[in-house]
This record gives sequence, structure tokens and C-alpha cells, in this order.
Amino acid sequence: MSIPYKVEENLLTTPPSYSVRFMPRRSAGREDIAADIAMRHPNFSKKDILTILDTEDEVIALRLLNGEQVTKEGCCTWFPSFTARLESPDAPLPPLDECLHLNVRISAPFIEDFRQNAQAERLPMTEKLPIISSAEDSVLGLRDVLRADGMLRITGNNLAFDRKDSASHCLIEGTRSGSAVQSRVGSISNSEIVLMPDVPSQPEPWNNEYRLSVTTRYTENGSPRTGIYKRLLRSPLPVTIGGHPNPPETGILSSKEASPLVTITGGALTASATRARIQAVRNVQTGDLRLSLLDMEEGGKAGPEVAVSASGPQTLSGWTGSAVTSLDLTIADYDSLFALVKNVYAGRLVDILNLSAGA
Repeated sequence: MSIPYKVEENLLTTPPSYSVRFMPRRSAGREDIAADIAMRHPNFSKKDILTILDTEDEVIALRLLNGEQVTKEGCCTWFPSFTARLESPDAPLPPLDECLHLNVRISAPFIEDFRQNAQAERLPMTEKLPIISSAEDSVLGLRDVLRADGMLRITGNNLAFDRKDSASHCLIEGTRSGSAVQSRVGSISNSEIVLMPDVPSQPEPWNNEYRLSVTTRYTENGSPRTGIYKRLLRSPLPVTIGGHPNPPETGILSSKEASPLVTITGGALTASATRARIQAVRNVQTGDLRLSLLDMEEGGKAGPEVAVSASGPQTLSGWTGSAVTSLDLTIADYDSLFALVKNVYAGRLVDILNLSAGA
């Protein structure tokens, strides 16, 4: 029993550096867990264990709804949290679907025991694997964009897999939670896969970051091998501007956080609906971030850049002829945003915004 990992070259650093990536053998679900427990406790059937697991979820949910923190000793703790900005101490909470969150924290003893019992297995760097070179929404013509109503074109090498093989598939996983084996696959070849994405849901709207992988076999009885795309996909974010005295704030430019790193707090549109992109770019010379609005064409029109070096409010302007006059933002955690742009997105993070005027 070991945990497989692979050493990969980071092509974006000078001098060259190498990262270590966990290579999952497979994904285990509730049915697998129930089967494992049944083997250890043969007096209980798999069906009984599944019932107990379902009941455990229900009981934990009831405790949480009663305002309790639930701790499974030696394992993890579930607890609610709130994210809200109030204008006064007696102001009412925003709707709970906007401000109430649920968190899980793994206990230190569980992590320590896991590390003490773990053994790492280094996989060869030369092992034949699916290699994903690019992923593009072919409808928009933009890379690393994931839309349920789009068409995702994946290119690379060694990508072909057998649809009839249950161990071979294309998988999209949320970086916070959720995964979906892709079922609406069109063409498959060694160099290209075209599909209509099944996008798994994540706990918060701003958790719009996804990982793409392809698993296949190269011989009939060979072990499944997985290739993971080095870049992350991001899905568009719906944004409502105005419409009532306290318009909803929309999280953007974030990752798997329970609270957004940046929120849109307002703005002005000259159309009832429009689409734009917002980017955060690391400025190597000055060491800060530059935010700006972009049109929907790579290398197209852009609004003025705004230099940002701390948390706080900012206002971005649209480009000439844009239906976006302005966009008001609040950066809640500049340090985390800077680290995300620099370390995860190689200096440039872009979100698509589906903007609409509130009724």
C-alpha cells in the first residue's frame, strides 16, 4: 500500500524547477467504503452499512441545523460559518444562501496518523501517460474556459480511450469538491477529444475552478494511466448589477476558498445583458497586481489597468464602446489573491462575467 506521485517539470520557472503531483490510482465512493467496512465486519451487510452511512449524514446535518459544531473524534469537525457585510449592528442578515457556509476541518491526530503510516511511491517520469496540451471552449475560442453549454476541445498526445472500459474516461473535478465523468463525448482520438462538458457543482458560486484529466489503458489488461492538465479550467460567473437597494455581491477571481477573495459590489451597464472578462496580472517590475476589463476575444480590447497593492475597494472602467461603463470591486484578501495569481496561474488569472442589469 503506497501513495503514488510523479515529479513534473515546471516549464514556467527559470531556472527550471520540479513539482510533485499526487497520482490517484482511482476514485473511491460511498459504495466502495461500504464494501470495505463489510469485509472488516462481516456481520453487517453492505446494504446495512450504506444505510448507516446515509443516516450518519442525516444526523450530522440535523445537529448542524440545530446550531451545533459536530466533531467526529480523531477524524474531523463540521461547523457553519457566516460571510456578510452589514451596514449597522442591528442590520438583518443577507439571505442565507448568500452568507451561510459549511466547513469541514480534518483533525491534527488524523493527519499525523496518516503521515506516519503513509509510504510514497515515485512513478517514472518516462511512463507513457495521456498528455493534455490545451483545453479550449471552441464556441468562444478561449482557452481554459469551461461551460455546460459550450464545446470543450482537448488536444494533446496519447489521449484515446475506450468508451466501453469503465476504468477509462475523461474527468472534470472541482478544486473544492464535486467531480463528473464526462458522458457527452463526441470524437476521441490520440490527439483530440471533443465533448460537451458536464460541469460538477461546487459549494459556492465563486468556486468556479476545475481540474481536467484523462484516464486510459494502453493494453487490454494494462493498468489505467491518468494524465492531468497542468492548467485549471474556470467557468463563467453570473453577475447582477443593481436592481434593488442591497444588490447581491458576487465573488470572483477566487479558488476553493469558503469566502471570495474579490467581490463585485456594483457598477453601471448600458445594456440589459453583456459579457466581459476581468483579469488580474502580476506586474513583475513593480511587484503588484494590475486589474482590467477585457472583451471576449483573446488579444482584443481592454479597459484601463488599475494598479492594486492592498485589500480594499477598486473601480474598473470598460474599454471604448463597451456596454460596461464601470465595475465596483472589493478586494477582501489581497495577499491570497496575489499568491493565487503568482503561484497557481503563472501570473495571469481571468474570469468570464455574464453581466445583467437587475430588475
